[in-house]
Amino acid sequence: MSTLTGEQIADEHLTGWTYLLGALQTRIGTPDFATGLAIVDAIGAEAERMDHHPDLDLRYTHVDVRLWSHDARGVTRRDIRLARAISTIAEAAGVTLSHAGVSRLELALDSPDFAAVLPFWRAVLATDHRAGPGFGDELRDPAGTLPTVWFQESGREEPRQRWHPDVWVDPAEVPSRIDAALAAGGTLVSDAAAPHFWVLADGDGNRVCLCTWQGRD
Repeated sequence: MSTLTGEQIADEHLTGWTYLLGALQTRIGTPDFATGLAIVDAIGAEAERMDHHPDLDLRYTHVDVRLWSHDARGVTRRDIRLARAISTIAEAAGVTLSHAGVSRLELALDSPDFAAVLPFWRAVLATDHRAGPGFGDELRDPAGTLPTVWFQESGREEPRQRWHPDVWVDPAEVPSRIDAALAAGGTLVSDAAAPHFWVLADGDGNRVCLCTWQGRD
């Protein structure tokens, strides 16, 4: 089954869902833990019926849902169908879905010779090395709990930043996050690659990228 592009996913108009790092995500707000547990149970039953299973994170005030087709390594029509079913479950429970505040974190190691240091990080993090088209060179946690670590070639000039975070958000979240970062003493280093990503820095010059799906298909 082929994967969908960000534009194709946007065309589905899935209310409350966003496309982050190759998966659909939403946050279902709940008034208490029991409601969240009941929603998880309902999602589980529907997932069994469809034979397609989401990643679920149950907390006291919300349930985070992440959908992607592991065999296709991306979002497919199966995920769209399950997303719509989950939206129906939430509506029946009297709760809402939202992507506000939902984000995914990647860590990038900027190195002039990342092939030499990649095995160290693979060993210490106990992750799998993924390489080739669609991956580049990155380390992924088999359990899906640690952030993905990817490697970017850099120069040797000092001073240089070794690590930088990539924070993936819905495109609608970008302006407010940039405004908040600037108000907190940060600077906008570059928007040349927008809407692919924006580069910001804190007062000490440490950089971070705000990333979206736009401009990547």
